[in-house]
Amino acid sequence: MNLGGAAQEAGQDRLSTVFAALADPIRRQILARLADGDANVGELCAPFAVSQPAISRHLKVLEQAGLISRTRQATARLSHLEAEPLREATAWLARYREYWEEAYERLDSLLVTLQGPAPEGGTGSTHGGNTHGGNTKAKGVHHG
Repeated sequence: MNLGGAAQEAGQDRLSTVFAALADPIRRQILARLADGDANVGELCAPFAVSQPAISRHLKVLEQAGLISRTRQATARLSHLEAEPLREATAWLARYREYWEEAYERLDSLLVTLQGPAPEGGTGSTHGGNTHGGNTKAKGVHHG
């Protein structure tokens, strides 16, 4: 049995659980609120048009994913953001950033090739005079 593979599989299972928890917009908003500090369920419920039991279910999903921890303080049960699983998810996503940056660079090169050299004495375009200021970046594509 390959223990390295088992550890990697466990990490992937955790990553799947984290992404599943992050898939819900209410849970993402709860995490954003907890980034400002610990809060009880009533405080977390306030901005949403959902019941307190529904927020408690969201908190349970976040806790099972390791994204929050919960502690008792007097009579209140406080939720606390646990950032490590978010770091792991970010690291996993970062591996693909280089791939997309290289793909954008190839697209930029292709666009330069397709545009060819600008005609002498002209505006460089037969499409209404808009040369995009020499920018070959695809419109609407974010490079960073």
